[in-house]
Amino acid sequence: MRVLIIGAAGMVGRKLAERLAKDGALNGKTISHVTLADVVASQAPANAPFKTTSVAVDIADPSVAARLLADRPDVVFHLAAIVSGEAEQNFDKGYAINLDGTRYLFETIRQGHMASGGAWRPRVVFTSSIAVFGAPFHETIEDEFFSTPLTSYGTQKAIGELLLNDYTRKGFFDGVGIRLPTICVRPGKPNAAASGFFSNIIREPLVGIEAVLPVSDDVMHWHASPRSAVGFLLHAAAIDGASIGPRRCLTMPGLACTVGEQIEALRRVAGEKAVSLIRRVPDENIVRIVAGWPRKFNPKRALSLGFKAENSFDEIIRVHIFEEIEQNRA
Repeated sequence: MRVLIIGAAGMVGRKLAERLAKDGALNGKTISHVTLADVVASQAPANAPFKTTSVAVDIADPSVAARLLADRPDVVFHLAAIVSGEAEQNFDKGYAINLDGTRYLFETIRQGHMASGGAWRPRVVFTSSIAVFGAPFHETIEDEFFSTPLTSYGTQKAIGELLLNDYTRKGFFDGVGIRLPTICVRPGKPNAAASGFFSNIIREPLVGIEAVLPVSDDVMHWHASPRSAVGFLLHAAAIDGASIGPRRCLTMPGLACTVGEQIEALRRVAGEKAVSLIRRVPDENIVRIVAGWPRKFNPKRALSLGFKAENSFDEIIRVHIFEEIEQNRA
């Protein structure tokens, strides 16, 4: 089996590659080759039992998709995106990467499918976002809620979902879209995502560093850990497409909690000293963006199809401590 990961240098992409290297197989089939693609070179996972190729490319370049798909991978993970805050601030860049890059990829797969006489029809796993939903919201968002985004990032992802549905309906590839919760706690340094503070207020205090909180404690959001995100991707790659039906994009399971509840979980897990490192500095731009996001979901379709996430924010924090702090010390 050949696998292509686009966006492989990002946090979730790196963890996905590491998990594939650990497993050596996907959906019961031995992996022979993984291509890691991103705007910067991606580091191959250690001790991978398969051949790994790393390429630095810009998916906004119309010629790039043909290069990435030349060996006709069996599974394509499309994770690459300009994150929410940057997509909102840089309109042209957001559409070039999040929309045009996605369309080039899908269209190149279509052309390859047709050139093969229909023999090549890869599974395409597309990472969408809960940002495809916009206010006004129900208290709990059901699977049938309208997709009416209120940000450029959400609009770009919503268009990608429609393309995925249509290209799958026409049989060009077998697509599955997963709407990720905010992934928390993200390791590494803060990024340009408007949602970054949800991770910052946990990650930094755990290692004795001050963190800035730009919103009020009553802001509620939908979370899952990086471990769950990788699990979503692997399950989406393996699931029987016929069981999904024509609506190929699914809202992933997660945990709804307020910032205040995050902080209380941090207090339970790490103590008062960690909590004292959170400094409240309101940012009206972040407040405005976050106010347009949904807060709580009932993802019955995804749950019925076997997708799983954490049950408490304490668990999310402990996953981060084990994977990013304790293992790094070992």
